[in-house]
Amino acid sequence: MSIYWLEQDAAHVPQHDRWLGEREMRHLNRLQIPKRRSDWRLGRWTAKQAVSAYLQLPHDTLSLRHIEIIADPSGAPAVFVREELASLAISLSHRSSVAACSVTLAKHRIGCDIELAEPRSDAFVADYFTVTEQNTISRSAAADREILVTALWSAKESALKALHLGLRLDTRCVSVCLDGDPAVHERNWFPLDSVPALQIGRPTVWRPLRAYLTNGQLLNGWWHFSDHFVRTVATSHPSAAPVTITTGNSQAEVRAALR
Repeated sequence: MSIYWLEQDAAHVPQHDRWLGEREMRHLNRLQIPKRRSDWRLGRWTAKQAVSAYLQLPHDTLSLRHIEIIADPSGAPAVFVREELASLAISLSHRSSVAACSVTLAKHRIGCDIELAEPRSDAFVADYFTVTEQNTISRSAAADREILVTALWSAKESALKALHLGLRLDTRCVSVCLDGDPAVHERNWFPLDSVPALQIGRPTVWRPLRAYLTNGQLLNGWWHFSDHFVRTVATSHPSAAPVTITTGNSQAEVRAALR
């Protein structure tokens, strides 16, 4: 299983709407709050750029009109190319004027999230994290806390998106393990001091994660920290680390990266 990851910021999005399809325009016209409109447009632009690169389609603004990202009944984004449902699964996230889109084949489920590493209160941790996760956070170094809490939270969001449930499910139903072999932690998050390779607090490559649900379900995924942002992705099947491609890559580079 391969995953493709693309990020865009607000400066990439055209001011005009000629790249939006008819159904997308109808949805945009229903959004009255400026920030919601801006975030929605950024997410759609990022998704269309990701899909066009993945499918090796033209990505000029007029061609992008033929790619539509429409929410399915669960709220998860579905991809249509020239009004035909594409054999792709995607997930979207945005934070602080940056959007991310992950793409894989439709037979897999996928969820992604991007979060700004920032302080979160003890009350937040108590409300949304399992007891094991809370204990791990309490044992972590003060310098690591922001990234650790953000990574755990983001992984929960990605897992629930992959299940097409979102935050409708209690986040404490998901227990996250960052990096390592689940056999030695008995379905719970590793103590931080047992995983020195995490390198919390400095830029990293993509590193594995696992998300365990109380119903016994397991999701696999990856996490990454750089430039003050934590990125996570969770999938229904094990995968290679996400392939990060920018829209500046040539088609030959895209094809090589996605092999």
